[in-house]
Amino acid sequence: MAVKRKAESKEKVLKMAKEHDVKFIRLWFTDILGFLKSFAITVEELEGALEEGMGFDGSSIEGFARIDESDMVALPDPDTFQILPWRPQEHRAVARMYCDILLPGGEPFDGDPRYVLKQNLKGATDLGYTYYVGPELEYFYFRDSQGTEPLDQGGYFDLTPRDAATDLRQETVLTLEEMGIGVEYSHHESAPSQHEIDMRYTDALTMADSVMTYRLVVKEVALKYGVYATFMPKPVFGINGSGMHVHQSLFKGDKNAFFDKDDEYHLSKIGKSFIAGLLRHAPEITAVTSQWVNSYKRLVPGYEAPVYLSWARRNRSDLIRIPEYRPGREKATRIEFRSPDPACNPYLAFSVMLAAGLEGIEKEYPVPDPVEENVYEMTEKERQRRGIGVLPASLWEAIQLTEKSEVVRRALGDHVFHAFIKNKKIEWDQFRTQVTEYELKKYLPIL
Repeated sequence: MAVKRKAESKEKVLKMAKEHDVKFIRLWFTDILGFLKSFAITVEELEGALEEGMGFDGSSIEGFARIDESDMVALPDPDTFQILPWRPQEHRAVARMYCDILLPGGEPFDGDPRYVLKQNLKGATDLGYTYYVGPELEYFYFRDSQGTEPLDQGGYFDLTPRDAATDLRQETVLTLEEMGIGVEYSHHESAPSQHEIDMRYTDALTMADSVMTYRLVVKEVALKYGVYATFMPKPVFGINGSGMHVHQSLFKGDKNAFFDKDDEYHLSKIGKSFIAGLLRHAPEITAVTSQWVNSYKRLVPGYEAPVYLSWARRNRSDLIRIPEYRPGREKATRIEFRSPDPACNPYLAFSVMLAAGLEGIEKEYPVPDPVEENVYEMTEKERQRRGIGVLPASLWEAIQLTEKSEVVRRALGDHVFHAFIKNKKIEWDQFRTQVTEYELKKYLPIL
């Protein structure tokens, strides 16, 4: 059945390419840091590519391979075929497909982030679960990539006067929908020139592909209008950074495994154990969900970014929030994990979140009491008394925790785990040896 469906998918792609007069197909894949990589083939090569994949040199791709094992094969996933709406249509259309990366013998490549997520999702499937996610990616528009001059001075949900940002957001939504990505909301965020577009909840693999597309579409549309869009977690000192709150749930068939009608929070034992797993392992997965030096400038108290390991229903200072249950909406029961930022690798981030939650279910971790008070306003002593831990405060702290984590190593596999850790240590060393503007202003006049 699977072979027949695959053959039908390939036929559908070839037919669509012909109908839309496609000349070039861009083959997309992701390196371990979450950067989109691409090379193009002509439509004449498409049928062969769908059957056997296209060879390329993997030695120059971050975390992929050493020089002596550089041959790789990119096998397009026919289910991801889409026309690129921002390419000129008057000549010949351009399409894209996501690829799975294989070794020359046809075996999956352990260093492919898409394969890593597929393996984690297979683990969930073996337990009878489907993992659904709905990330909320925030980002900024600036005049250009050389500075942080905003396009507006709006705040949360503000309807700013007609300006570039309104049109930008609208065109981005339309472009995403043209590419088959459902959008639920779009609005102005809390900080000046900060925006958010929320994609419709779906399975984690589809969503990881969609996150990669989303980030590119946001930047392409901004470029068209002569401005710059960035997913940098904390580009401006003193105002909110950009997060990627991830709503998530497990389904068994069409039944939400997180829902229990008799529970005060409408959360099942499975849902609570998933929360407990995320809370217990959150510090060690943070290097993956907040993977840049700059990520930790966002993860500080006072700017809506959660740093304390707690959960609750209404409280937005907690790491995990349970959106309010509405009668008849059992399928919408979910948890919102609030620490990730939009510059992470979504394939790896979803992998470690799922692994942490499943660990909680497997080992039946007890969930701590919810914290409905503002955690930021508690004293250090009060937080300690209530057993409320904290996320790592720097990339270096995060790396050290991740390096010791069995949960992360199993979720990522040895290849990606070691390559990721090695890369992050290099980034930290490069950062800590820099002399910053802050140091020059503070110390040069007095030392």
